[in-house]
Amino acid sequence: MTNDPSLTIVVPVKNEEGNIAPLVAEIASACAPIGRFEIIVVNDGSTDKTPDVLRGLAAEMPWLRWLDHAQSCGQSAAVRTGVRAARAPVVGTLDGDGQNDPQFFRDMVRALEEGGEAVGLVQGQRVGRKATGFKKFQSRVANAVRSRVLRDDTRDTGCGLKLFRRDVYLALPYFDALHRFMPALVKREGYGVAMVDVIDRPRMSGVSNYGFFDRLWVGVLDLAGVWWLIRRRRRKPVVTEHAR
Repeated sequence: MTNDPSLTIVVPVKNEEGNIAPLVAEIASACAPIGRFEIIVVNDGSTDKTPDVLRGLAAEMPWLRWLDHAQSCGQSAAVRTGVRAARAPVVGTLDGDGQNDPQFFRDMVRALEEGGEAVGLVQGQRVGRKATGFKKFQSRVANAVRSRVLRDDTRDTGCGLKLFRRDVYLALPYFDALHRFMPALVKREGYGVAMVDVIDRPRMSGVSNYGFFDRLWVGVLDLAGVWWLIRRRRRKPVVTEHAR
């Protein structure tokens, strides 16, 4: 009998000192009915008191682990650090600002189980998004362009609520902003993607660490790179071993 968790929740954070404690408590409450779980918070080079808050929480919560990036490496790098350290075969992610409601992990786990081994990812899709008009506009444009180019049949890849099989994630080609293209890349590996509508919430406190114009052109290049990867996908060999 193993004591390893069946579910790991990875939370990338940067300068979220006012959000992380209530969010960790919410995640624990949401995941307790699912089964044995762990929470890994990856501190991506915060310059506020986020490390101090995490140090205090980890001393009280045995299922909480926290990892540090000495300097900020970006959200995708923080997610990857957490997934590589995860002890569970199934990993969930959500943003550290409190806008993603962890209660939806129950629905996402159910969707993954119902899909069986054929499903590699459950993608949250935000409903009633709490954001400025400009951010909603930029998301609509980005999602429309991405969907048209990649044909990934996904309305909202920017939602931080995701649930996936750890081995499937680790088989994906890694690059910055990977988290925004996971449905297309998971399909490239031959797995299905299930969708779950989730209710968006206002940010608990603080300000967003992500802008528009600082990632616009990088996003265009990433999109072109993912399109190329999909076009270059080769059929996976089906291998049968014959007895002597």
